Amino acid sequence: MAKVKIEGIEVLQKQLKKNMSKDEVKRLIRSEGAKLQGKAMREADFKGHYEWEAGKGMVFKPQTGNLRRNIQLDIVDGGMTAEVYSTAEYAPYVELGTRFMEAQPYLKPALEKQKSSFQKEMRKLVK
Repeated sequence: MAKVKIEGIEVLQKQLKKNMSKDEVKRLIRSEGAKLQGKAMREADFKGHYEWEAGKGMVFKPQTGNLRRNIQLDIVDGGMTAEVYSTAEYAPYVELGTRFMEAQPYLKPALEKQKSSFQKEMRKLVK
């Protein structure tokens, strides 16, 4: 009968616990979420839009900075999820466009730029 002796199991268990520390994961999620929020705010370069006004017809409304100021970061699920969004009521129309206005995406481009950084940092945590 073959025998297997594992040496250093305590060290391995300690390293695994260290590498998978939820506190470190939560710290990373908060940090990367904040970076995503910053990128979204920089990407939110809303150029204004046309809006229907009674008696005036289509009137151009210039940017006010409201969309950028209302980009929020919430940490939920006990610190395991970062949510970045805008509370401006017209935010989805800017991101996706309408039949009167071309899309001016700000969240998706920010996410695409931040995604690889987040993945790289998560890999470091689990090594």
